[in-house]
Amino acid sequence: MTDIQPTPARPAQTEIPADVADVPADPAAPPVRPGMFLLELVPVPVTDIDRAKAFYADRLGFQVDVDVRPADGVRVVQLTPPGSACSITLTEGIDSLDMPAGTLRGLHLVVSDIEKARMELIERGTDVEPVEDLGGVHYARFADPDGNTWTLQHMPWRV
Repeated sequence: MTDIQPTPARPAQTEIPADVADVPADPAAPPVRPGMFLLELVPVPVTDIDRAKAFYADRLGFQVDVDVRPADGVRVVQLTPPGSACSITLTEGIDSLDMPAGTLRGLHLVVSDIEKARMELIERGTDVEPVEDLGGVHYARFADPDGNTWTLQHMPWRV
């Protein structure tokens, strides 16, 4: 569990490798064993990819992993929250991922210090609601520019 902090910068991938098999595996990635279902990518529906990319990278500190245009009219931006194994994707021109912007609700970002994480986001210009204590679990909600909602979550027993 980490607070929301900028991830050390690494260049975003801007081209799809000619042979994906030549891309080296991430040695830090956990092995996928039989019976495992790893959640690794969540599409987030937005109206303006550049605006959303700036929000997630600059205001939330997500790492820009990929920003590619693999075909005419198609764009894929993948961003990863600091310390997370799951990324989000912002897309245009991919019918199977087409959803009305602002319809995603309640994505959770788990943090070790919710007050500190909330203040960091506020200092970066994000409007974050006050922290609520619901049975010992703490929550603070906010939305992206399109209205997709997010929740900071702190579970004290996981620190």
